Amino acid sequence: MSTDYQQARSALGARMRELRTECGLSGRALAVRLGWPQSKVSKLENGRQSPTRADVVAWAEAVGRPDAAAEPVGRLRTVETQYRSWRRQLAGGVRPVQEAHAAQGKKTGDRRSFDPTLVPGLLQTAEYARAVLTRYTRVHPSIRDVEAAAVTRMERQRVLNDRSRSFHFLVWEGALVSRLCPPAVLADQLECLAPWLARGNVRLGIVPFDADLRVPAGVGFSIHDGALVITESWHAEMWLDDPADVALHVRAWEALAESAVYGPSAHRVISRARRSLL
Repeated sequence: MSTDYQQARSALGARMRELRTECGLSGRALAVRLGWPQSKVSKLENGRQSPTRADVVAWAEAVGRPDAAAEPVGRLRTVETQYRSWRRQLAGGVRPVQEAHAAQGKKTGDRRSFDPTLVPGLLQTAEYARAVLTRYTRVHPSIRDVEAAAVTRMERQRVLNDRSRSFHFLVWEGALVSRLCPPAVLADQLECLAPWLARGNVRLGIVPFDADLRVPAGVGFSIHDGALVITESWHAEMWLDDPADVALHVRAWEALAESAVYGPSAHRVISRARRSLL
Protein backbone atom coordinates (compact mmCIF):
# COMPACT_ATOMS: atom_id res chain seq x y z
CA MET A 1 0.00 0.00 0.00
CA SER A 2 1.53 3.36 -0.97
CA THR A 3 2.34 5.93 1.69
CA ASP A 4 0.59 8.66 -0.33
CA TYR A 5 -2.53 6.54 -0.55
CA GLN A 6 -2.60 5.83 3.18
CA GLN A 7 -2.07 9.50 3.99
CA ALA A 8 -4.96 10.45 1.72
CA ARG A 9 -7.23 7.82 3.29
CA SER A 10 -6.24 8.94 6.80
CA ALA A 11 -6.99 12.56 5.89
CA LEU A 12 -10.41 11.53 4.62
CA GLY A 13 -11.07 9.65 7.87
CA ALA A 14 -10.01 12.67 9.92
CA ARG A 15 -12.45 14.87 8.01
CA MET A 16 -15.28 12.42 8.64
CA ARG A 17 -14.38 12.39 12.35
CA GLU A 18 -14.54 16.20 12.36
CA LEU A 19 -18.06 16.12 10.95
CA ARG A 20 -19.10 13.70 13.70
CA THR A 21 -17.55 15.62 16.59
CA GLU A 22 -18.86 18.97 15.32
CA CYS A 23 -22.41 17.69 15.76
CA GLY A 24 -21.67 16.28 19.23
CA LEU A 25 -22.19 12.59 18.38
CA SER A 26 -20.07 9.81 19.83
CA GLY A 27 -18.80 7.07 17.57
CA ARG A 28 -21.22 4.64 19.18
CA ALA A 29 -24.18 6.98 18.72
CA LEU A 30 -23.33 7.57 15.05
CA ALA A 31 -23.00 3.83 14.46
CA VAL A 32 -26.48 3.28 15.94
CA ARG A 33 -27.92 6.07 13.81
CA LEU A 34 -26.39 4.56 10.67
CA GLY A 35 -27.12 0.95 11.60
CA TRP A 36 -23.43 0.07 11.30
CA PRO A 37 -21.10 -1.84 13.63
CA GLN A 38 -19.16 0.64 15.76
CA SER A 39 -15.98 -0.96 14.43
CA LYS A 40 -16.80 0.33 10.93
CA VAL A 41 -17.05 3.89 12.20
CA SER A 42 -13.71 3.50 13.98
CA LYS A 43 -11.97 2.00 10.94
CA LEU A 44 -13.22 4.73 8.63
CA GLU A 45 -12.18 7.52 11.00
CA ASN A 46 -8.73 6.05 11.51
CA GLY A 47 -8.06 5.41 7.83
CA ARG A 48 -8.02 1.63 8.17
CA GLN A 49 -10.92 1.14 5.73
CA SER A 50 -12.01 3.02 2.63
CA PRO A 51 -15.62 4.23 2.57
CA THR A 52 -17.85 4.02 -0.46
CA ARG A 53 -19.51 7.14 -1.84
CA ALA A 54 -22.77 5.93 -0.29
CA ASP A 55 -21.03 5.64 3.10
CA VAL A 56 -19.82 9.24 2.89
CA VAL A 57 -23.23 10.57 1.88
CA ALA A 58 -24.97 8.57 4.64
CA TRP A 59 -22.43 9.85 7.18
CA ALA A 60 -23.04 13.48 6.23
CA GLU A 61 -26.80 13.01 6.46
CA ALA A 62 -26.52 11.22 9.82
CA VAL A 63 -24.59 14.13 11.37
CA GLY A 64 -27.10 16.61 10.00
CA ARG A 65 -24.76 18.04 7.37
CA PRO A 66 -25.88 16.65 4.00
CA ASP A 67 -24.46 19.78 2.40
CA ALA A 68 -20.99 18.81 3.63
CA ALA A 69 -20.84 15.52 1.68
CA ALA A 70 -19.33 17.02 -1.49
CA GLU A 71 -15.92 17.75 0.03
CA PRO A 72 -15.22 14.27 1.49
CA VAL A 73 -16.69 12.68 -1.66
CA GLY A 74 -14.10 14.66 -3.63
CA ARG A 75 -11.38 13.37 -1.31
CA LEU A 76 -12.66 9.82 -1.83
CA ARG A 77 -12.51 10.25 -5.60
CA THR A 78 -8.85 11.24 -5.28
CA VAL A 79 -8.11 8.17 -3.13
CA GLU A 80 -9.86 5.84 -5.56
CA THR A 81 -8.09 7.41 -8.53
CA GLN A 82 -4.71 6.65 -6.99
CA TYR A 83 -5.38 3.20 -5.59
CA ARG A 84 -7.81 0.65 -7.00
CA SER A 85 -7.93 -2.65 -5.15
CA TRP A 86 -8.33 -5.68 -7.39
CA ARG A 87 -10.93 -7.06 -5.00
CA ARG A 88 -13.14 -4.05 -5.58
CA GLN A 89 -12.40 -3.73 -9.30
CA LEU A 90 -12.92 -7.39 -10.11
CA ALA A 91 -16.24 -7.52 -8.28
CA GLY A 92 -17.70 -6.38 -11.59
CA GLY A 93 -15.56 -8.71 -13.70
CA VAL A 94 -12.38 -8.27 -15.73
CA ARG A 95 -14.06 -6.70 -18.74
CA PRO A 96 -14.80 -3.37 -16.98
CA VAL A 97 -11.11 -3.16 -16.05
CA GLN A 98 -10.14 -3.68 -19.70
CA GLU A 99 -12.69 -1.06 -20.74
CA ALA A 100 -11.21 1.46 -18.28
CA HIS A 101 -7.78 0.91 -19.81
CA ALA A 102 -9.26 1.22 -23.30
CA ALA A 103 -10.81 4.57 -22.34
CA GLN A 104 -7.45 5.78 -21.03
CA GLY A 105 -5.76 4.52 -24.19
CA LYS A 106 -8.02 6.73 -26.30
CA LYS A 107 -6.90 9.76 -24.26
CA THR A 108 -3.19 8.95 -24.48
CA GLY A 109 -1.10 10.36 -27.31
CA ASP A 110 2.29 9.13 -26.10
CA ARG A 111 2.67 5.91 -24.14
CA ARG A 112 5.84 4.38 -22.75
CA SER A 113 5.76 1.11 -20.84
CA PHE A 114 7.95 -1.54 -19.28
CA ASP A 115 6.83 -5.16 -18.87
CA PRO A 116 9.10 -7.57 -16.95
CA THR A 117 6.86 -10.65 -16.82
CA LEU A 118 4.34 -10.52 -19.69
CA VAL A 119 4.09 -9.55 -23.31
CA PRO A 120 2.40 -6.10 -23.23
CA GLY A 121 -1.38 -6.33 -23.38
CA LEU A 122 -1.55 -4.19 -26.52
CA LEU A 123 0.73 -6.68 -28.32
CA GLN A 124 -0.85 -9.91 -27.11
CA THR A 125 -2.51 -12.49 -29.33
CA ALA A 126 -6.02 -13.60 -28.36
CA GLU A 127 -4.86 -17.05 -27.22
CA TYR A 128 -2.02 -15.64 -25.15
CA ALA A 129 -4.39 -13.10 -23.54
CA ARG A 130 -6.88 -15.84 -22.63
CA ALA A 131 -4.11 -17.95 -21.09
CA VAL A 132 -2.75 -15.06 -19.01
CA LEU A 133 -6.19 -13.99 -17.78
CA THR A 134 -7.01 -17.59 -16.91
CA ARG A 135 -3.82 -17.85 -14.84
CA TYR A 136 -4.92 -14.84 -12.79
CA THR A 137 -8.02 -16.72 -11.65
CA ARG A 138 -5.70 -18.72 -9.38
CA VAL A 139 -5.13 -15.55 -7.34
CA HIS A 140 -8.45 -13.83 -8.04
CA PRO A 141 -11.04 -16.66 -8.15
CA SER A 142 -13.86 -14.15 -8.57
CA ILE A 143 -12.87 -13.74 -12.24
CA ARG A 144 -15.55 -15.35 -14.40
CA ASP A 145 -15.52 -13.41 -17.68
CA VAL A 146 -12.16 -14.35 -19.17
CA GLU A 147 -13.48 -14.67 -22.73
CA ALA A 148 -15.23 -11.29 -22.69
CA ALA A 149 -12.14 -9.67 -21.17
CA ALA A 150 -9.90 -11.20 -23.85
CA VAL A 151 -12.19 -9.86 -26.58
CA THR A 152 -12.06 -6.39 -25.04
CA ARG A 153 -8.27 -6.58 -24.82
CA MET A 154 -8.12 -7.36 -28.54
CA GLU A 155 -10.39 -4.39 -29.27
CA ARG A 156 -8.00 -2.14 -27.30
CA GLN A 157 -5.26 -2.92 -29.82
CA ARG A 158 -6.96 -0.86 -32.53
CA VAL A 159 -5.42 2.23 -30.97
CA LEU A 160 -2.04 1.09 -32.30
CA ASN A 161 -3.23 1.81 -35.85
CA ASP A 162 -3.66 5.50 -35.05
CA ARG A 163 -0.47 6.99 -36.48
CA SER A 164 -1.04 10.23 -34.56
CA ARG A 165 -0.16 8.33 -31.37
CA SER A 166 3.23 6.96 -30.36
CA PHE A 167 4.02 3.82 -28.39
CA HIS A 168 7.35 2.71 -26.96
CA PHE A 169 7.32 -0.72 -25.35
CA LEU A 170 10.20 -2.12 -23.31
CA VAL A 171 10.00 -5.84 -22.54
CA TRP A 172 12.31 -7.86 -20.28
CA GLU A 173 13.55 -11.03 -21.98
CA GLY A 174 12.03 -13.08 -19.16
CA ALA A 175 8.58 -12.16 -20.44
CA LEU A 176 9.39 -13.93 -23.70
CA VAL A 177 10.20 -17.27 -22.08
CA SER A 178 7.68 -17.37 -19.23
CA ARG A 179 5.47 -20.44 -19.76
CA LEU A 180 2.13 -18.81 -18.98
CA CYS A 181 0.53 -20.64 -21.86
CA PRO A 182 1.11 -23.80 -23.92
CA PRO A 183 4.36 -23.72 -25.95
CA ALA A 184 2.48 -23.49 -29.26
CA VAL A 185 0.59 -20.42 -28.05
CA LEU A 186 3.78 -18.78 -26.82
CA ALA A 187 5.55 -19.58 -30.10
CA ASP A 188 2.76 -17.89 -32.04
CA GLN A 189 2.87 -14.93 -29.68
CA LEU A 190 6.60 -14.51 -30.20
CA GLU A 191 6.22 -14.74 -33.96
CA CYS A 192 3.57 -12.02 -33.86
CA LEU A 193 5.99 -9.64 -32.10
CA ALA A 194 8.37 -9.45 -35.06
CA PRO A 195 6.21 -7.12 -37.23
CA TRP A 196 6.07 -4.57 -34.41
CA LEU A 197 9.83 -4.12 -34.61
CA ALA A 198 9.42 -2.10 -37.80
CA ARG A 199 6.27 -0.05 -37.17
CA GLY A 200 6.69 3.71 -37.43
CA ASN A 201 4.58 4.82 -34.48
CA VAL A 202 5.39 1.72 -32.41
CA ARG A 203 8.83 1.00 -30.97
CA LEU A 204 9.53 -2.34 -29.35
CA GLY A 205 12.71 -2.73 -27.35
CA ILE A 206 13.85 -5.91 -25.60
CA VAL A 207 15.97 -5.79 -22.44
CA PRO A 208 18.11 -8.97 -22.69
CA PHE A 209 19.11 -11.12 -19.75
CA ASP A 210 22.76 -10.22 -20.32
CA ALA A 211 22.18 -6.46 -20.58
CA ASP A 212 24.18 -4.11 -18.40
CA LEU A 213 21.27 -2.83 -16.28
CA ARG A 214 21.30 0.74 -14.98
CA VAL A 215 18.52 -0.10 -12.50
CA PRO A 216 16.88 -3.37 -11.34
CA ALA A 217 14.06 -4.54 -13.59
CA GLY A 218 11.45 -3.97 -10.86
CA VAL A 219 7.74 -4.03 -11.63
CA GLY A 220 5.85 -3.18 -14.79
CA PHE A 221 4.35 0.24 -15.43
CA SER A 222 3.11 2.51 -18.20
CA ILE A 223 3.53 6.28 -18.57
CA HIS A 224 0.77 8.19 -20.34
CA ASP A 225 1.62 11.56 -21.89
CA GLY A 226 4.18 12.14 -19.16
CA ALA A 227 1.33 12.91 -16.75
CA LEU A 228 -0.04 9.58 -15.50
CA VAL A 229 1.57 6.31 -14.42
CA ILE A 230 -0.36 3.03 -14.16
CA THR A 231 1.30 0.24 -12.21
CA GLU A 232 0.10 -2.67 -10.12
CA SER A 233 0.81 -5.22 -7.43
CA TRP A 234 -0.93 -8.47 -6.56
CA HIS A 235 -3.59 -6.67 -4.54
CA ALA A 236 -4.12 -3.35 -6.30
CA GLU A 237 -3.63 -1.18 -9.33
CA MET A 238 -2.26 2.34 -8.86
CA TRP A 239 -3.05 5.31 -11.11
CA LEU A 240 -0.49 7.94 -10.11
CA ASP A 241 -0.68 11.52 -11.35
CA ASP A 242 1.49 13.27 -8.76
CA PRO A 243 4.33 14.94 -10.72
CA ALA A 244 6.97 13.51 -8.36
CA ASP A 245 5.65 9.97 -8.84
CA VAL A 246 5.53 10.40 -12.61
CA ALA A 247 9.07 11.83 -12.69
CA LEU A 248 10.37 8.87 -10.68
CA HIS A 249 8.90 6.39 -13.18
CA VAL A 250 10.21 8.40 -16.12
CA ARG A 251 13.72 8.15 -14.66
CA ALA A 252 13.30 4.39 -14.19
CA TRP A 253 11.97 3.97 -17.73
CA GLU A 254 14.82 5.97 -19.26
CA ALA A 255 17.39 3.92 -17.33
CA LEU A 256 15.80 0.68 -18.56
CA ALA A 257 15.62 2.01 -22.12
CA GLU A 258 19.41 2.44 -22.10
CA SER A 259 19.70 -1.35 -21.71
CA ALA A 260 17.24 -2.26 -24.48
CA VAL A 261 18.04 -3.52 -27.96
CA TYR A 262 16.01 -2.84 -31.11
CA GLY A 263 15.57 -3.94 -34.70
CA PRO A 264 17.68 -6.96 -35.76
CA SER A 265 19.20 -7.27 -32.27
CA ALA A 266 15.75 -7.44 -30.69
CA HIS A 267 14.66 -9.92 -33.34
CA ARG A 268 17.59 -12.18 -32.41
CA VAL A 269 16.47 -12.17 -28.75
CA ILE A 270 12.90 -13.04 -29.77
CA SER A 271 14.18 -15.82 -32.05
CA ARG A 272 16.32 -17.17 -29.21
CA ALA A 273 13.25 -17.33 -26.98
CA ARG A 274 11.29 -19.10 -29.71
CA ARG A 275 14.04 -21.68 -30.23
CA SER A 276 13.97 -22.48 -26.51
CA LEU A 277 10.44 -23.86 -27.04
CA LEU A 278 11.60 -26.56 -29.42
